[in-house]
Amino acid sequence: MDTLRNRKPNLLINEKSPYLLQHAYNPVDWYPWGEEAFELAKKENKPIFLSIGYSTCHWCHVMERESFEDEEIAKLLNMYFVSIKLDREERPDIDTIYMNACQLMTGHGGWPLSVFMTPDKVPYFIGTYFPRDERFGRQGFKEIILSLAEAYRDDREQLDDIGMKLIDGLQSINNAEISDVKEDTIVKCFVDYANSFDHENGGFGTAPKFPTPHSLTYLLNYYHVKKDDSALKMVTKTLDSLSKGGIYDHIGFGFSRYSTDDKFLIPHFEKMLYDNALLANTYVEAYQVTKDDKYKKTAEEIFTYVLRDMQDKDGGFYSAEDADSEGVEGKFYVWTPQEIKQVLGEELGNKYCRLYNFTNEGNFEGYNIPNLIGKTEREIESFLDKNSLLEARTKLFNHREKRVHPHKDDKILTSWNALMIVALTKAARVFDNGEYGKEALRALEFIENELIVDGRVMVRYRDGEVKHKGIIDDYAFLLWAYIEVYETTLKTEFIEKASALTKNMIKLFWDEKDGGFFLYGNDTEKLIIRPKESYDGAMPSGNSVAAVQMLRLAKLTGQHTLEEKVNQLLRSFSFAINMYPTGHVYLMQAVMMNFLGTKELVALTNNDDLKTIDFIKKLQHDYIPNLTYLISDDPDKIYKIANYTKDYEKINGQTTIYLCENYACGRPTIDIDGLMQILN
Repeated sequence: MDTLRNRKPNLLINEKSPYLLQHAYNPVDWYPWGEEAFELAKKENKPIFLSIGYSTCHWCHVMERESFEDEEIAKLLNMYFVSIKLDREERPDIDTIYMNACQLMTGHGGWPLSVFMTPDKVPYFIGTYFPRDERFGRQGFKEIILSLAEAYRDDREQLDDIGMKLIDGLQSINNAEISDVKEDTIVKCFVDYANSFDHENGGFGTAPKFPTPHSLTYLLNYYHVKKDDSALKMVTKTLDSLSKGGIYDHIGFGFSRYSTDDKFLIPHFEKMLYDNALLANTYVEAYQVTKDDKYKKTAEEIFTYVLRDMQDKDGGFYSAEDADSEGVEGKFYVWTPQEIKQVLGEELGNKYCRLYNFTNEGNFEGYNIPNLIGKTEREIESFLDKNSLLEARTKLFNHREKRVHPHKDDKILTSWNALMIVALTKAARVFDNGEYGKEALRALEFIENELIVDGRVMVRYRDGEVKHKGIIDDYAFLLWAYIEVYETTLKTEFIEKASALTKNMIKLFWDEKDGGFFLYGNDTEKLIIRPKESYDGAMPSGNSVAAVQMLRLAKLTGQHTLEEKVNQLLRSFSFAINMYPTGHVYLMQAVMMNFLGTKELVALTNNDDLKTIDFIKKLQHDYIPNLTYLISDDPDKIYKIANYTKDYEKINGQTTIYLCENYACGRPTIDIDGLMQILN
């Protein structure tokens, strides 16, 4: 690396993205995405090589070491191409388009994403990681550069034809048949999960296994509505397997990105903010449903990790931690039995090794990843009591802190921060933990102060710089955060903010012709297509979150036009939902709300009444996913955000509750106990 730093930096040295800065001393003449690069390509009649990745991506690091730091490869790229580096986390709009193109062209995707395209941004060859030279039947990057440079020079017409057909294919994704979503998709989605469920190890399908917490959230909702115990068992088995597996950091807490095996034993060691936010949210909900303290414990440990290691001093949350340290994947996280005993002493060390399945051979390249796979709660307690376990973990954590830490991507993303605000603020009300609420509000204030510029939500903040206009995910996830913060604080200002944000979201992203939200706004750079995404991958899509949260907002405020918009959105994506409901599992929650109904509660409270306080706590503690509630001791505050409450008033000065269900309202009541029985 010292040798590299002696080189003259390329143009990426002026960027703030940690990923771009990692490549600032490559001998490749990298450009950031922008007009300068495309104008140069047109002027010199060169194709573009676009390399997309992110700073904590293991295979991105491998390709950099093998190819982008190689003088010969750099010379070829500089001679025949204009090369652009792009951080996928800062420009998810661009990444989405070319990733969809990669999947159309090759049938798979991933990062690093390697795109060869014309100066007009039209791709003609796409792949992911390529080794420098041909290996294991995988085409070498050097060979690809030379052949594609020759093809661009001698066979331009054929490349243009490939590009146009690819764009037609991308456009066809947006032009799917519009019809109605079928009610039987609710059961079909459940059946598909049941058929792919791994009864032995938890999770769904085979390795590699991703947590996909929103699938578990759907199953909790399904269990609540349908009373099907098998749905809950899939959730609890998966959550138990995740928290016992090596995918969970038993020493420092937090979850890794995914498991490379069926047992959740061997992780891909990078830790992402969004995974931990979504998982924490699901563990909180599992606690609400089961009241089992082990789910509360895991959620609290995730928050310990995030608040300790991933929070900026001003309240925002960093994006990710790398899988690699000192150029070796997982080095920071693995142990030998000898090292454990050296830190803990012989007796405690032996017990710890037996408990966490350590062997001399190891379970990962000669080393051990701590895990509790196969151990029951009783067995765990028989190996080590809570005090000894805490002592061991603390000593090992302090010892591990002396190691070289993985790289931390310290940019602050609006969408991912919103997800962590959702998890923290839900935990604040469910666990009665004011500290979580305080940190959620700090992060929300950070977004409002730093990442909203002249009313426009932005994507990223880093080192004083705010950059890139927000996409639908930023708006939808922030809407979710506002609603959750309201349900915890009961301050109606957050509903007002949610309503204003939704109005702007519709103005910027809504497809007036076919319904649904475009990925990027009508006020930003025009790319080769303007996609609409409904697929719920590692995170729920912006359209999915927008649909669910707009329905919640409609029920809270009486804005029925929002319900109409959601119905249009569902029709827009109906073909994909009906064909593949598990691929739209968060969006399925909007489908469930539409078909299975919701409840809307308005409470005009007398805050001196202890029964009222208990009632509010019970609403906030219990799992009632199909319920929205407006609560205030001031009818004017409620009327301001929900004018349908104009004639609502208290009965004899007592807390009075109005409950509506499936577009029909019952009589106002002061019988709080009776009402809670109905709700539950």
